[in-house]
Amino acid sequence: MSRHYLRARTGEDRTSLYDEITNKIIAELEAGRVPWVQPWGTVAAKASLAMPKNASTDRTYSGINVLLLWGSTIEQGFTGQSWLTFRQARSLGGHVRKGERGTTVVYADRFVPSDEKRRAAETGDEAQAIPFLKRFTVFNTDQCDALPEEIATTAPPPPAGLIEPRVEALIKATGITFRIGGDRAFYAPVEDYVQVPPPQAYFEPINWHRTALHELGHATGHRSRLKRDQSGSYGTKKYAFEELVAELSAAFGCASLGIVPTVRHADYIGAWLEVLREDNRAIVRAASQASKAADYLLGFVSDPVANAPVDPEVGNYEAA
Repeated sequence: MSRHYLRARTGEDRTSLYDEITNKIIAELEAGRVPWVQPWGTVAAKASLAMPKNASTDRTYSGINVLLLWGSTIEQGFTGQSWLTFRQARSLGGHVRKGERGTTVVYADRFVPSDEKRRAAETGDEAQAIPFLKRFTVFNTDQCDALPEEIATTAPPPPAGLIEPRVEALIKATGITFRIGGDRAFYAPVEDYVQVPPPQAYFEPINWHRTALHELGHATGHRSRLKRDQSGSYGTKKYAFEELVAELSAAFGCASLGIVPTVRHADYIGAWLEVLREDNRAIVRAASQASKAADYLLGFVSDPVANAPVDPEVGNYEAA
C-alpha cells in the first residue's frame, strides 16, 4: 500500500469524522434541540447536571467531547457523567458488559509529515502542521460491571445554596469591568466592559447569572486575555461564530457551577446552522475555544470541582 494512498485515506477519515460530528450537531439543531442545553431535571434526564469526567483519572473532558458525552447521557438514559475506556475499566478490576455500545470522543492535535520537515529544513521556512482528529471510544460507568464502589457511585450535585454567591465572586475576581444597568446585556470589545441589566429585570433571578456568564464569555476573547477574533459585525458569520463560542462557554461554566444551561440567543440558531453547514470544523473549533473561555473564568473560582483539569488522554485541543 503506497504512502500516498495512506495519506489520502487518513485525510478522508479525518474529514469523515469532522462531518460525522458536524452532521450530528446540525441534525439536533434542525430538530429544535440545542445539544448544549440538555433536558436536565426532566424525566428524560436521569443523570445530575455536571461536566463529564474520566472515572479513572478524575479529569474533565472538554470542548466538543462535552457535547458528545452530554448527548449520549441523555439519549441512553445514563445515571452519571463518568466515563472509561475499555482498558481503563479492565485496569480498575471491572469490565464493560458484553454488547454495550460505546460513545465516540475525539482527540484533536497537529502533526508535521516527514517530507514537510525536510522541505522546511531545505528552504528555511516554518514547517506547516496538519490538523487531525483521532477517534476514541468510551463507556459510561453504567455500562460497566465489577468496578470499585467509589468509581461506580455517582457524585452528588453541588449544593444549590452556593450557586449565586460563587458567580458573584467570580465576576469580581476576574477584574473585568462589569456594569449593572440599562435594558440589554452586551460586551463592548473596544472599551472592554460587560453590561447586564439589574437582576430585578429578569423573570427568574438565575437568568441574570446565566446572562452574566454569557457576556463574560465574550470578554475572555479580548486581546489582553485569550485573543479571539471579535472583528465580525452583526449579521456576519464571524459574529455568529463568536456568539456560538459565548453560548458554549456559558453552558460549560453553568454546568461546572451547578446551574442548568439555557439558550441565551435562540435567534442565532439559523446563523449557527449556516456556519456549520459551510465549515465542518467550525463546531469543533467553537467548542474548543469555549472550553478555554470557561476554564479561564473558572480559574478565578477556588473550587476543585469547577477547576478539575482536562483529561490529557482524551482531551480536545483546537484544530484548525
